Amino acid sequence: MRTVDLKIEDIAFGGKGVARENGKAVFIPFTIEGELISAKITREKKQFAEAEIVDLREKSPHRVEPSCPYFSRCGGCAYQHIDYAHQLEIKSRQVGDVLRRIGKLKDLPMRPIIPSPRDYGYRNRVTVHAENGVIGYFCRDSHSLIDIERCPIAMDEVNRELAELRSHDVPDGHYTLRARSGPRVFSQTNDAVAEALRDLIVQSIPPNQELLVDAFCGAGFFAKALLDKFERVIGIDWDRFAIAAAKENASAKETYIAGDVTAEFYAAMKSCNLEKTSVIVDPPATGLTAPIRKAIVDLAPAHLIYVSCNPATLARDLGELQSRFQIESVIPLDMFPQTAEIEVFSQLRRHS
Repeated sequence: MRTVDLKIEDIAFGGKGVARENGKAVFIPFTIEGELISAKITREKKQFAEAEIVDLREKSPHRVEPSCPYFSRCGGCAYQHIDYAHQLEIKSRQVGDVLRRIGKLKDLPMRPIIPSPRDYGYRNRVTVHAENGVIGYFCRDSHSLIDIERCPIAMDEVNRELAELRSHDVPDGHYTLRARSGPRVFSQTNDAVAEALRDLIVQSIPPNQELLVDAFCGAGFFAKALLDKFERVIGIDWDRFAIAAAKENASAKETYIAGDVTAEFYAAMKSCNLEKTSVIVDPPATGLTAPIRKAIVDLAPAHLIYVSCNPATLARDLGELQSRFQIESVIPLDMFPQTAEIEVFSQLRRHS
């Protein structure tokens, strides 16, 4: 493969640096905008190419020494070579760029990114894999495993679980290690940022509302924090185990439903007073399905909160929802420091 000299111009969503050779985009991992490098082309397509650093000729002032001995080989982290303040700048810029490009959103009310109080040691759970005596994570761009003794972005309690697992001969398979016991249902992996997100939602919804519909509610993490603002709360999720957890100690005003989110959303909304109804959606990375987007546009509740783990699908959905809603604020949150992942809070209000 040939070697080329490149200048990194930007960081793409996903974490790779972007350079250009004769107009063609070249993606190079573990680089920072402004750096001059020599790189070996490893894959070449008509529209783009991929490369690996051969020589870092001019370093960015934001480059730091990674804290993890497995960094660049492990497939988890993408940004350990970048100081944390600059990671936040990159992620905030990426959110704004993708919302404007994909969603065609203008006059975007972006607010400053909310950082994680801890940029290492923050994950309250991890999933490791065991195969032929190796226990760890998948290698970058591979399905082979790298043996991991300790994960620096995981909490100490999780690493103790990992050490305990590694002390035994375990069958091949997947093992989720947690900092504490509790229902085995989806929850955010960064406690402090999850609480900041919940506080944002609480602050954004006015009091004296009639109905909250929390779609993709999980175990009710957001809904249960809003009980004093609503006469009724309906949570919907496809995961019956999460719904069972939500029902534990539920008050009389709470109803939690396991089922098809689209169908149950229509049923919950059809007879309510839309002037005093708020909706929260926190979908998977694929975003809202077309039927759910249509339901929200057709029914148009007074307030809509959209929590996203994928800015690209968020951009697509907001582009469609803006026909009936005004976007009041967009706030990125760094739920996953050292990785390329981004969480985004969006607050919308129905057009008057």
